Amino acid sequence: MMRVLFIVLSLCLIAGGCRVGPNYQTPPMPVEAAFEPLPSEAATQPGIIMTAPSQTAQWWAALSDPNLNSLVEQAIAANHDLRLATARVREARARRAAAGAGRYPDVNVGSAYSRDRASKNAWPYNAFDVPGFPWEADLYQVGFDASWELDVFGGVRRRVEAANADLEASVENQRTVLVSVLAEVARNYVELRGYQQQREIANRNLQAQRQTLELTMEQARKGVARHLDVTRATAQVSTTEASLPRLSRLQWQAMHALAVLTGRQPGELVQVLSPARPVPVPPAEVATGVPSELLRRRPDIRRAERELAAATARVGVAVADLYPRFSLSGSFSLQSSDVDKLLTGDSRSFAFGPAVHWPIFDAGALRAVVKVRDSQQEQALIRYEQTVLQALQEVHDALTAFVTEQNRRKSLQAAVQANEESAELAEGLYRQGLTDFTSVLDAQRQLYQSQEELLQSETAVTTSLVALYKALGGGWETGNSPQQTERKQAQP
Repeated sequence: MMRVLFIVLSLCLIAGGCRVGPNYQTPPMPVEAAFEPLPSEAATQPGIIMTAPSQTAQWWAALSDPNLNSLVEQAIAANHDLRLATARVREARARRAAAGAGRYPDVNVGSAYSRDRASKNAWPYNAFDVPGFPWEADLYQVGFDASWELDVFGGVRRRVEAANADLEASVENQRTVLVSVLAEVARNYVELRGYQQQREIANRNLQAQRQTLELTMEQARKGVARHLDVTRATAQVSTTEASLPRLSRLQWQAMHALAVLTGRQPGELVQVLSPARPVPVPPAEVATGVPSELLRRRPDIRRAERELAAATARVGVAVADLYPRFSLSGSFSLQSSDVDKLLTGDSRSFAFGPAVHWPIFDAGALRAVVKVRDSQQEQALIRYEQTVLQALQEVHDALTAFVTEQNRRKSLQAAVQANEESAELAEGLYRQGLTDFTSVLDAQRQLYQSQEELLQSETAVTTSLVALYKALGGGWETGNSPQQTERKQAQP
């Protein structure tokens, strides 16, 4: 048996060491050739480029809004979720260093002093009466000891492999957080501008409705209009006024969210963002690329793949524990009861030799651990496949929303134009006494509703574009790497 172990050990050492457990290979994940089928309306949208390479590194710059660009830069520099993800990268890097230390010997240096006294009444000293026996003595000792476990079956190397994959997964997680933060900043900013524009539309309609109320009251004083017309005009003014507090609340909440996303107190950006600005307009062309690029571009997919690699390596770690462990150990020290003789040759003491440890019976505990690792590897593979499918779904959904919402916006633009003409005609006919006040109210109500829906659609077009860029995994390339962030944080 020992001869067989010696042969195995020799062969493994010559070959650079065995490595038990499965060798990782990236699992094939076939995907469709293009993001199809798209709605039939896509043919009317020449701005959608599905086969050209996607330029998503700084997608927010395509919206041409300096305020948004500034907010993105602030979020990259100070967002707390990003800082937390970067700290986790540092943790993973330290864990990798700790795992790699197992490849090298452990060396310890120490020294000691003790004052000992032997019992005169305890065996074996009470059996003899030796004249001048040193019942009390000093012992001085200094030296070092070393041990080295040979990584014959690759358990340590598999552990380092898992730690490397964990570090890479942590880096991809930091990039995933960055993609989400950029999308949240852009979405909240676009919604803020939408709320501001809705408030302006409400104020314009409120002004027109007040003028109509004054006209109705004048007509009532002349006996042309009825009191019912006055009360209905008053109710319409009050209804429009009631929408303003809600829009103000939504506007403030969006500004508070942007402040927190950029690492600030909730109210710090109110003064900067309070002036109303238009909703950012999407670019004329949007390149989505092809699905196969998504596997390389989205950091959450790469994170899931690295987590699968780490789980595979840990199977090897568990398998290696089933095999014997070989180690070399040794110690050297100087020992003397007289400190003046401690450094002489006669004070030398040393020991060295090999050792082997092989678990023979553990009631199946180690094999159960292997089964646990196998199951965790299977779960990681399922999560990877699920992440890919969810990513493809997100792109399809965002692309569909972007395309269909543009068609809805076109219809709403035509509706607003028609309602503007209708409201103008209804008011002119009412002034001439050729129609009743109900026509004026209906025309104004429909105009206000269509204007509000158009603005909501314009906001939805841009926010769906933000969702599309997020689904495509855009933006992580422009963020600081974990190393750059650490250097910036270390600067005074």
